[in-house]
Amino acid sequence: MSDREIKKIVLAYSGGLDTSIIIPWLREHYNNAEIIGVCTNVGQNEDWEGMEKKAKASGASKLHVIDCREEFVRDFIFPMLRAGAIYEGKYLLGTSIARPLQAKHQVKVALAEGADAVAHGCTGKGNDQVRFELTYKALAPQLHVIAPWRLWDIRSRQQAIDYARKHNIPLGNISEKNIYSRDWNLWHMSHEGGELESTWNRPVESMYQLSKSPQDAPDRETEVVIDFEKGIPVGIDGKKLGPVELLDTLNRLGAENGIGRADLVETRLVGMKSRGVYETPGGTILHTALRDLEMITMGFDTLALKNMMALRYADIVYAGKWFTHFRESMDAYLAKASQYTTGSVRLSLYKGNAIVTGRQSKYSLYLEDLASFGESSYDHADASGFIKLYGLSTGVAAIVQRDADAEDGPAREMREMAGFHER
Repeated sequence: MSDREIKKIVLAYSGGLDTSIIIPWLREHYNNAEIIGVCTNVGQNEDWEGMEKKAKASGASKLHVIDCREEFVRDFIFPMLRAGAIYEGKYLLGTSIARPLQAKHQVKVALAEGADAVAHGCTGKGNDQVRFELTYKALAPQLHVIAPWRLWDIRSRQQAIDYARKHNIPLGNISEKNIYSRDWNLWHMSHEGGELESTWNRPVESMYQLSKSPQDAPDRETEVVIDFEKGIPVGIDGKKLGPVELLDTLNRLGAENGIGRADLVETRLVGMKSRGVYETPGGTILHTALRDLEMITMGFDTLALKNMMALRYADIVYAGKWFTHFRESMDAYLAKASQYTTGSVRLSLYKGNAIVTGRQSKYSLYLEDLASFGESSYDHADASGFIKLYGLSTGVAAIVQRDADAEDGPAREMREMAGFHER
């Protein structure tokens, strides 16, 4: 499809500087095409009433505002939590997990509106361009994709502000002094830019928006009990809660106690290293609790495989490969592996720490009688035969390698080690 054939474009719209200036730019470069915005509510704090007014003032014909919070937590965040997915050991994937959901709803609107193309405001050096466009390919590969940051001459925030002023686009609280690039949803808030662009600089306290500094957190423990069913959190302190209410509650408790801050330099999909600071209070608590519940409800082999899959799951979420058969197949295993991950975990929240103080489950594989240092039904003598067989291959290797030049020594020693005696 040529640019002149494109008559209607659906834009992933956030109300920020980048997507606001994209609207007039698209109209200029695509023959005054109709621009329809799609804004998804995944828990960010926005002026929702003024969002449509701002989009139309920028040149959009309409704006779809879609409340995805319940779907986001239930169908995206909690399955990712169950998988134990943490990218490069530190990043809890808050931005990564939201993009496929947002792109999915953008595609739904584009198909319903009969649009020719979809557009996004992701830069050419970031991860989000991949996440949006892989979702487009998975759900509607026939749609033309427009990525202005890979096409236009704007190269800095100041140039974007100048463009907005030239086209009379309302800036609101956008200014040259707002130095951070942020993403906010129910799972986290991220911060990039400003002093963070030097890996040696310490983040300034005023940058943080969600959580208290551990130094300023209460000098007392806050106890909380989280209930899980099949690896999914379902309640707090014995009270059943819906997904959004549960996560909101833990975000509040975690933020108040200075929990969930992470400062990391991660590897972007395009190859460069990038520094980001993340606030994920509720998610940090949930990961800590679920890990301990799995330790008492999963057998060795199931847990070992799940831990390996967690690394791969994190990679595919980070890369935007959510709508793939591979991710669905992994979730099928993880759902089965978590079949007995039902129970409760008690935690103490204190000055940046989420400390597990107890766990229980009707499916617990921990048997106090077997584990006790006191009198129990365990027969210590049983260990002798077990160790003899379990260590057989180790012993064989040691004998063969030590006595490789001896003619009969290894065979005789191996027979004796295995408990066989010549008659």
